[in-house]
Amino acid sequence: MKSLCVLSTMIYFAGLIGLLLFLTAEARIGNSSESAFCTETKECLLYDLVCKTDSYEVRHYEAAKWVTTNEKSVVLEKAMYTAFMRVFKYINGSNSNGVNIDMTAPVIIKIDQTKKIWQSSVYTLSFLLPSEYQVDPPQPTDDKVYFTDLPDMNVYARTYGGYLMSFTNSYNSIQLKKQLDKVQATYIEDSYYAVGYDSPKKMLHRHNEVWYVADGAPVCPSPF
Repeated sequence: MKSLCVLSTMIYFAGLIGLLLFLTAEARIGNSSESAFCTETKECLLYDLVCKTDSYEVRHYEAAKWVTTNEKSVVLEKAMYTAFMRVFKYINGSNSNGVNIDMTAPVIIKIDQTKKIWQSSVYTLSFLLPSEYQVDPPQPTDDKVYFTDLPDMNVYARTYGGYLMSFTNSYNSIQLKKQLDKVQATYIEDSYYAVGYDSPKKMLHRHNEVWYVADGAPVCPSPF
């Protein structure tokens, strides 16, 4: 009888922990109606706005799980296309459960800030996993696809329109970096994120961003 009570208690706490993990994941990935940027997906990565200036926003993102792949190339466009299609296959059934997984927003690409323009570099592209799959996603069948857990973090974000391309992305990352250096902000300087919210078929009112991850307390001279 005692062993049954212990087993019941263990099952109860295991279930409680699982529920808490699920609720945490659910809270991070919310309905796209809560974001002005997410117009083509059911769910979107949400954030708390810490503060903003005329040049950038400081946002707080909680930890979330992503499905990821790497692609080496000289130019962003080539790497982005190859990597995107590889992860797109994962959410369209190339996984251990053979299930289709809803697309979310945004798609993020980690870019090495230290590479020279003529050098090849590894670009790391990630899809945000929906809330349903944040805790226990099906395993990829492609060994080039894997999971990453981005930590709780503050980011400096700059937004721009049009299509996410090498030139527009580079220009906006440089402009954001100038503003951050101007206010003596500390941030991770050897890499940044290119962030896209829209499918290629969307022609107007597109939304892209560049992110630098804050290192320490973020700087925002004009509180929101």
